[in-house]
Amino acid sequence: MNIGGENPQSSEIEDGDPRDQIARLESRIEELAEALARCRKIKLISQIAIAGGGIWLLAVTIGVIGLDPMAMMAAISGVIGGTVMYGSNTTTSREIDAAMAEAEARRTKLIGGLELRVVGEGE
Repeated sequence: MNIGGENPQSSEIEDGDPRDQIARLESRIEELAEALARCRKIKLISQIAIAGGGIWLLAVTIGVIGLDPMAMMAAISGVIGGTVMYGSNTTTSREIDAAMAEAEARRTKLIGGLELRVVGEGE
């Protein structure tokens, strides 16, 4: 999914009847909301990996758990991998938030334009 403002769908959204444009924007906003939910899930999994790996490393360091090289590598991998996933998904969720705000602003503008037309036609 292309998140940024320069997506191929933007020309589709800007063409046609304002009601169709609003419907396409609402569909886009729903897609972005689903992507944001996936990012949040991945961020949670990343936090769990970081915490689990950190606790394991701390337990080995203190001596609560015996030193097992494979477990130690898994704990280090969990901390590093979790940190990378968390950072990546934080950036992605910021991009999705910005794209959603832009789409919602465009939808609001289109709705305002429709309301002005309706008021103008009624007079």
